[in-house]
Amino acid sequence: MEYEPRVRSATVESVAASLFDAPDVPQVVGTHSRTRSGPKSARETMALTKDSVIKLNDGNQIPVLGLGTLAPHNVPKTQVKAAAKAAIEAGYRHIDSAFIYENEVELGEAIAEKIADNTVKRKDIFYTSKLWSTFHSPELVKTCLDKSLKALKLDYIDLYLIHMPIGLKVGDALLPKDDKGKWIYQQFDLRETWQAMEACKDAGLVKSIGVSNFNHRQLELILNKPGLKHKPVCNQVECHVYLNQSKLLEYCKSKGIALVGCCTLGSSRDEKLTDPKSPVLLQDPVLKKIGDKYKKTPAQVAVRYNLQRGIVVLAKSFNPEHIKQNIQVFDFQLTPEDMKALDGLNKNLRYMDLKMDTKNPEYPFNDEF
Repeated sequence: MEYEPRVRSATVESVAASLFDAPDVPQVVGTHSRTRSGPKSARETMALTKDSVIKLNDGNQIPVLGLGTLAPHNVPKTQVKAAAKAAIEAGYRHIDSAFIYENEVELGEAIAEKIADNTVKRKDIFYTSKLWSTFHSPELVKTCLDKSLKALKLDYIDLYLIHMPIGLKVGDALLPKDDKGKWIYQQFDLRETWQAMEACKDAGLVKSIGVSNFNHRQLELILNKPGLKHKPVCNQVECHVYLNQSKLLEYCKSKGIALVGCCTLGSSRDEKLTDPKSPVLLQDPVLKKIGDKYKKTPAQVAVRYNLQRGIVVLAKSFNPEHIKQNIQVFDFQLTPEDMKALDGLNKNLRYMDLKMDTKNPEYPFNDEF
C-alpha cells in the first residue's frame, strides 16, 4: 500500500513521500523514491503537501488532512456550512461528518456551491460519513446510508464508517434512553453489520469502508470474519498529543489499516461531550514553545505532529482564520527532538469518552488499545 498523489485538476501539483515499505501498510508515494521500512526521512517529511494522500488498502486515496465538523450545540448549522466552504476555498479536499452530526444537508449545500462556482469538481472532494449505532442491524445499514446520501444530494460517499462498535436500540430515537436517562443498548454481531457495509461498497454507493472508535480486539473480529470480502481501510479514533494512540497506531500499520485521528486540537469544551475540568490542549506550554520556534501556532504544531507520524489528521474549526491556519502546516518540519518532546505529553487522556456504560461488552475503551 502506498501514499500517492491524488488526481485532481491539471493545475494542482500533488507531492507526497514514502513512509513504509512493508507490504499492505499505508504508504506515501510521490516524486521521491521508496524508502526502506522505517520512518520518513527529513526530505520526505517535508515533501508532504496539502494535496498529499494516503493510498488505502482497497486502492482508493484519502487526503492526509481533513476538516472535522462535529459542532458544539451552540454552533448553528449555517456556521458549519460556512466553515466547509471556507475550508474548500483554503485548499481542504477532505470533509468528515456523520449521520448523527445532523449537518449533512448543510455540508451537501456547501459542496454543491463550491462545485457550482468551479472551485472544485465532485471527484476532488473526499467525503466521509458514518453509520449510526441505531442502524447496526444488517438490513438497516443501507437505510442509514441512503439518508445521508439524500441529505447530501450526492450519488456516492467516499468513505463510510461504522461510527461505534456499540449498538443502540433500533427505532426512531437516535439517542434511545430509558426513563432513568440510561442508554438502551441492542447488541448485534459486528461481522454481520460489516457484511452489509461490504454490500454498500459493492453496490457503488460508497468507495471505501472502515470503522471508528474500534479497539484492536474489535478490529480483529472483523479481520478474522469468515468470508471477509473487504478489509476496513481505516480506524478513526481520538488522537492527539495527550492521547497519542501509539500502540493502536502500530497495530493498525501492521494490518494495513490507516489511522485517522480526530480531536487533533483537543476539545471544543462542549460540556455535553467533554469534562470541563480537562486541560486545554492548545494551552500546553510545550506546544507553545515549539510553535514559537517555528513561528507557528500550537494548533499547527499539533496537526504537524500527527502528520509526521503517518496519521490522517482531522482538524476542526468554525473560525475561517483558524481553518486557513490549520492547513498551513506543510512549510515546516518537526525535528526528532521536537517529536520526542511531544511524545512525552501523552497522558492517555480521552476528551471524548462516549459517556456510555463502561460495562457494556462492546465498550471500546476498556482495552489498552
